[in-house]
Amino acid sequence: MASRTSRHGPAPRASRSSRAPRPSRALRTDSPRRRRLPMRHLLPSLVLVALMAMLMLRGYVHSEILADHRIQPEAATDKVPERILDGGPVIDTRSGRTTSIDVKDHRLVLTFDDGPDPKWTPKVLDVLKAHHAHAVFFVTGTNASRYPELIRRMVAEGHEVGLHTFNHPDLSYQSKERIDWELSQSQLALAGAAGIRTSLFRPPYSSFADAMDNKSWPVTQYIGTRGYITVVNNTDSEDWRKPGVDEIIRNATPYGGKGAIVLMHDSGGDRHQTVLALDRFLPQLQAQGYVFENLTEALGAPSAHTPVAGVGLWKGKAWIFLVGASDGITEGLVVALAVIGVLVFTRFGLMLVLSAVHARRVRRRDFRWGPASVTEPVSVLVPAYNEAKCIENTVRSLMASEHPVEVVVIDDGSSDGTALIVERLNLPNVRVVRQHNAGKPAALNRGLANARHDLVVMMDGDTVFEPATVRELVQPFADPSVGAVAGNAKVGNRDSLIGAWQHIEYVMGFNLDRRMYDMLRCMPTIPGAVGAFRRSALERVGGMSDDTLAEDTDITMAMHRDGWRVVYAERARAWTEAPESVQQLWSQRYRWSYGTMQAIWKHRGALVERGPSGRFGRVGLPLVSLFMVLAPLLAPLIDVFLLYGVVFGPTQRTIAAWLGVLTVQAICAAYAFRLDRERMTHLISLPLQQILYRQLMYVVLLQSWITALTGGRLRWQKLRRTGVVEAPGSIPRQRARSGDDRRPVG
Repeated sequence: MASRTSRHGPAPRASRSSRAPRPSRALRTDSPRRRRLPMRHLLPSLVLVALMAMLMLRGYVHSEILADHRIQPEAATDKVPERILDGGPVIDTRSGRTTSIDVKDHRLVLTFDDGPDPKWTPKVLDVLKAHHAHAVFFVTGTNASRYPELIRRMVAEGHEVGLHTFNHPDLSYQSKERIDWELSQSQLALAGAAGIRTSLFRPPYSSFADAMDNKSWPVTQYIGTRGYITVVNNTDSEDWRKPGVDEIIRNATPYGGKGAIVLMHDSGGDRHQTVLALDRFLPQLQAQGYVFENLTEALGAPSAHTPVAGVGLWKGKAWIFLVGASDGITEGLVVALAVIGVLVFTRFGLMLVLSAVHARRVRRRDFRWGPASVTEPVSVLVPAYNEAKCIENTVRSLMASEHPVEVVVIDDGSSDGTALIVERLNLPNVRVVRQHNAGKPAALNRGLANARHDLVVMMDGDTVFEPATVRELVQPFADPSVGAVAGNAKVGNRDSLIGAWQHIEYVMGFNLDRRMYDMLRCMPTIPGAVGAFRRSALERVGGMSDDTLAEDTDITMAMHRDGWRVVYAERARAWTEAPESVQQLWSQRYRWSYGTMQAIWKHRGALVERGPSGRFGRVGLPLVSLFMVLAPLLAPLIDVFLLYGVVFGPTQRTIAAWLGVLTVQAICAAYAFRLDRERMTHLISLPLQQILYRQLMYVVLLQSWITALTGGRLRWQKLRRTGVVEAPGSIPRQRARSGDDRRPVG
């Protein structure tokens, strides 16, 4: 965002008539107002909370936080009944029973574990349908939640669905509460996907009945008390080993025409061998008289599916909807993260390359803007609204200028004696022009009408110049194509943490950007703190406009569209007082963001125009929109996914990626500090700035978007100033009546 420092009082728009403007009801600050919930603050917070909730839900569903990959080693079997160890693969422990059931001869129950899978499950279903075979799919709750359409297809085509827990843990390690959660959450997914619940269950990592031991048997007993039949297998295709199609068929074929429950997999990796084997296995065994049925068909029992209705059904549907939304939003965020990655690294690359070119160009000994230096006098306009604490420093710094200047202070209806302070200084070439409060654009236009010279410098009432600032600022006007010049705004009060963060932002985000935009000839903003214009150029575009809250961005874009060149003078340094509290910073950046959006929208017609206006519209506006509006809005995704990766994994890779991005930012920041000859010690706070400061800027920008999209209006807000900033080399300020001696900062 471009550097701007202060705005004027409660009147946001200059009157177009001779009468003093009457503030609209929305802009009055002195009338009592009812306290109400600030929706413009609440909406950005709700968006952030909703996004984080969706990411947390995705991590929950994908089992990235609850996953337990421990597997119980073999244990003793002395507590397992012999009829279970020697029995069939269907174990019923409901209502205190201990029953083991075999499948009748020439009946095969194909079972598929770990699905559904969006790639392999449809292929398995297609093969089953082609050969008129039914099967049982033991699904995980995570996959059932993510792919409900496959659950519906299974049920519609006559297959049975059983539970394989929610996220596939070894239940012998889990508490009864965790087991209940695994079951209920999986049933919720089935209810939402197909409107059913099931009584079939297969424990993860299970095998034959004779593999039941003292660790797994209590789980099987408990599962029975919850109303489930446990289904293991007695024929393992071992397709998970990918031994080849022939071997899978050989392993899956029972001996002597016996019935069997065959274990296969439709998820968990590459299952193309399973699909190929199944397509050959089904017709071969059907030709031998085998029938492929689901479990209850093979046992001659009632269906394992029970319809779900009422509240249970709607809870399930809500769950499936939220899971789908979380996956969709996450996929969108991943795309946005890729976009922001491209934008960030493109911007970094452009800044580093073009800034280096810019620095070499302006620092060449033979570089000249024109055949001769600019020595003509300059009018300096200082709009001021209640700047009593700052105005003396500002004016005295101008009196130390190495370039001839006249100073016009436009008092915009101040109530704190700002004009009297300037008049009592009784300094040569300093004039005060008073007007009723009408806003900064009107004050600047009033000052322009009173200026005597063709070159006009504009600054804020809380800013101080170095002695060489004006001279350096006006030298580019030796080139007749230059219509405006942006100076180098510096943060003077950088001793606090917020000040240090803004110092990094000004040096890296603003001044490095300006070097890049200068080389691309599409400078978006001349900072209100330090900028210069040709008077004739200003008059051609109609002077300062009050159409937007970012009059500096507005006038800069107007200059481009009128064919003028706008350049950056890095040696023209101005020292400004940045906001010292989060609330003041919020108010300032909210205005900047919203005003920039207004300016982009106002000048959108440049996109289809010809000549200089069209060039700016097709080069400048897209760059400004990408780098100043879209990229800052998406940049916090880096931190969002950092948090997501730390919580849900992979933690190490996530932290490494974030540190990589931070390293690139640190390199750019260090280069910017080197170009500006700043001390590198301030970069110590860069990591914390990236974590905290960026989130604040994101919420501000999001609020600006919401204000723009909802048609809200933003009023002017006067920032509280302390007057502590002085420029190196300026005339010392007179001791205040209170006796405190203000020392220069910076």
